[in-house]
Amino acid sequence: MEREFLSTSELAKILGISRIAVFKKIKSGRIKARKIGRNFMIRREDLPEILGTSLGKNDKEIIERVVRKTVKEYGQTLRLLGKE
Repeated sequence: MEREFLSTSELAKILGISRIAVFKKIKSGRIKARKIGRNFMIRREDLPEILGTSLGKNDKEIIERVVRKTVKEYGQTLRLLGKE
C-alpha cells in the first residue's frame, strides 16, 4: 500500500533536484506541503500537479473554448474528413 505523503527527500529525488530547492518551492508556494512535526510532507495526490502533468481549471476552460471555436469554424470540414 502506498503512503499518502512524500517527504521532501523523496520528492527531491523524483524531481531530480535538491532538498533545498524543494524547500524553496514550498516556501514560495509553488509546492503545497503540510508541516507534520518538524518535517514538511507533500501529498502524493499532488504529484501530477507538481510534475506539470495535470490540467488546471483555467487550462481546461481554454481548451474547451478553442475546441468550440474550431468546431464552429471548421465543423463541416471536420465532418467530411471524418467520413474518409
